[in-house]
Amino acid sequence: MKALMTVAGLFFLTVIGLSQRDFSTVEIKETLVKDNFYMLEGSGGNILIYVGPTEVLMIDSQFAPLSDKIKTKIDQLSGGKPITYLINTHHHGDHTGGNGNFSEQAMIIAHKNVKQRLSTDQHSKAFNKTTKAKDPSFWPKLIYAFQMELTFEDKEVMLIHLPYAHTDGDSGVLFLKENVLHLGDTFFKDRFPYIDLGSGGTIDGLINGLAIASLYVDKETKIIPGHGKLATKQDLDNYHLMLKTMKGRVVEAIANGKSLEEIKASGMDKGYEEWGTGFINAEKFMDTIWTDLNREEG
Repeated sequence: MKALMTVAGLFFLTVIGLSQRDFSTVEIKETLVKDNFYMLEGSGGNILIYVGPTEVLMIDSQFAPLSDKIKTKIDQLSGGKPITYLINTHHHGDHTGGNGNFSEQAMIIAHKNVKQRLSTDQHSKAFNKTTKAKDPSFWPKLIYAFQMELTFEDKEVMLIHLPYAHTDGDSGVLFLKENVLHLGDTFFKDRFPYIDLGSGGTIDGLINGLAIASLYVDKETKIIPGHGKLATKQDLDNYHLMLKTMKGRVVEAIANGKSLEEIKASGMDKGYEEWGTGFINAEKFMDTIWTDLNREEG
């Protein structure tokens, strides 16, 4: 590669820090999305649950130390109904860390690349760091390649692969008639994204993936981001425009002979200053775009 993937390392360190924190202080909070749909926030990626007539479907599982708290919250909301399906939007530990604690009762479903990454050692060339393969209890048992439709009790659910976006295994999960969509980490509400270049993520894939997701969205759609509050079509449109705008600015700067350091110091986040208040600030995001655009193939 022509450049080190510094942003990937910063994210990795952030996740490591979260995994070592005192989870006893974390509270699982619910937001009513609409009838029988709830978004759960704790530490890590947002969880969506649908409480059916006799069973519960869950999307993402956060960190393992929070599983008991998450189960308690779901029991409160569902009246003790069993969790029979767990869908993973991608493989990162803040979305799959609890898989092993739910797999005895729930069928885990994900894109095939999620299984590949959870079941094998993952080595980061940029940081010379290997993450060991997860125990089989973490792996999805039902996988798909392009698109999957399933019926969960009385609901039609579609899993849509968004290729090479945040990672190479991202799924958007859409409840068709209910107009509820979970986009995992392909969508951070009102903040710059983390694109995991080492796991197949790309800026163009993220932009194109959200264009695909937008085909399923209207003004009434309830959208669950991977991180951030419950969102709308307008929020998604704003995010999509930001991605295209920021990429365009970096492309133009490269064409004008600007170095990475000049690009990072140039204030290219004009109009999006508040989007850099999370763990990915403007400099980190421009570093990611520059690194992606300057990667050598192979």
